[in-house]
Amino acid sequence: MSSLQITCPHCLATNRLPGERLGDGPKCGSCKQRLFSGHPMNLTSVNVQAVLGKNEIPVLVDCWAPWCGPCQSFAPVFEAAAQRLEPYVRLAKLNTEAEPLVGEGWAIRSIPTLILFKGGQEIQRVSGALPLPQLMQWVYQSLNP
Repeated sequence: MSSLQITCPHCLATNRLPGERLGDGPKCGSCKQRLFSGHPMNLTSVNVQAVLGKNEIPVLVDCWAPWCGPCQSFAPVFEAAAQRLEPYVRLAKLNTEAEPLVGEGWAIRSIPTLILFKGGQEIQRVSGALPLPQLMQWVYQSLNP
């Protein structure tokens, strides 16, 4: 596997590391924090371009809002997915209430909405909360058509 660019979820520095070392608990060359924590990162208008555009691994975004009941019940499922999918897929959460312009730019019509990005481009989207097995299957099928 060749080297990959990975954006640090803490300082947004771009790190280059060999693909075969993704699972070795790599740390950021700038801030020295772990590049993968097994938890979704928060996506904002400030970091969205760096996270989507500079990661050479797919990025799965959960678009949610604090007042949304299904979003709240889906949160532990998305957290569990982060523990299983990282470091091969970066998971991020976008609070559409706090970041309405990003949500509008992605034409979010209902929440929760999951969007899978690869190379900075949307490749798949699904609306509604999914149970963990269905979520994992959807991600794998989306990445390996």
